[in-house]
Amino acid sequence: MLPFCQLPTIFAAMQIAAKEIARMLGGTLEGDGEVLVSKPGKIEQGGPGTLTFLANLRYEHFAYTTPAAAVLVPRDFSPTQPVAAAALIRVDDVYNSLRILMEKFDGQLQATGGISDKAFVHGTAGLGKNVSVGMFSVVEEGAKIGEGTQIHPQVFLGKNVEVGANCVIYPGVKIYHDCVIGDNCILHSNVVVGSDGFGFVPQPDGSFLKLPQLGNVVVEADVEIGANTTIDRATMGSTYIRQGAKLDNLVMVAHNVDIGDHTVVAAQAGFAGSTKIGKHCRIGGQAGFVGHIEVADGTQVQAQSGVASSVKQPGTALYGSPALPYNDYLRSYAVFKKLPELYKKINELMKKG
Repeated sequence: MLPFCQLPTIFAAMQIAAKEIARMLGGTLEGDGEVLVSKPGKIEQGGPGTLTFLANLRYEHFAYTTPAAAVLVPRDFSPTQPVAAAALIRVDDVYNSLRILMEKFDGQLQATGGISDKAFVHGTAGLGKNVSVGMFSVVEEGAKIGEGTQIHPQVFLGKNVEVGANCVIYPGVKIYHDCVIGDNCILHSNVVVGSDGFGFVPQPDGSFLKLPQLGNVVVEADVEIGANTTIDRATMGSTYIRQGAKLDNLVMVAHNVDIGDHTVVAAQAGFAGSTKIGKHCRIGGQAGFVGHIEVADGTQVQAQSGVASSVKQPGTALYGSPALPYNDYLRSYAVFKKLPELYKKINELMKKG
């Protein structure tokens, strides 16, 4: 979850009463409902007009001293002393409540409407209603952009690219020819979709000849892709990022990979060609997957783990390189971190013998 200090200024240029925030969130208000909120802030800093939150009880002590105007807390929060803020707003899910507020008020980073006179849109391209295309963006022949989609400056959409409705394509994104982006997707700056897969045929003289990559990439609906992530086009057929998947920054997805519905992938993870990742998996940062394996639904892979074979049991948790079942790795780690000490003792016993 995004730290509150990094949230956009969702209340910029406006003020809203705490009682209205409680109403929007279906929350329960305690304290001064008329206190005005104009910006978010960290619970340990806050300040006049600030809305903050308490989701992790490790930070509970700040709730009793924060100078914030209002604090979002879990509905079952039981303070052990008076809360310093003027208003307490109890909600079922603090993080989800933040998301709702962001959706309600965020607009500061939206692209300006219309087609910039400094953009190039091919005459055969099809644009839906309320599409915006920023400066120096290029929309090539036959491309289609769905209703309400925002194309920020310096974006490239190749021939016959399809982008669905209500997408946000941030500056510097490059989407190669024939690739498809579903509805409600967010692609952050410098994402590359549809670059060639790493395919080369070795020759008798030791050189390599390029194997043409004739497929495409299909990104289904409700996907978010972080900055500088690259997704290679398939050699034949499609590379898939399935519905609701979330990819962090600097993720590498090779040709013909298939990442399942609602799988989340942290930064710097990499997937070699033709690997199939199941639904609802959680992949830690810098995890790596060899090619041509299948990973079952619900698999959890700890950061920096290396997955070298298929995972057949749904819900498996893995750790290490090569990755082992999570608890097996922890037990093994308890032993191998003591190996130098054990080795010394063995040598001493051998000398005595």
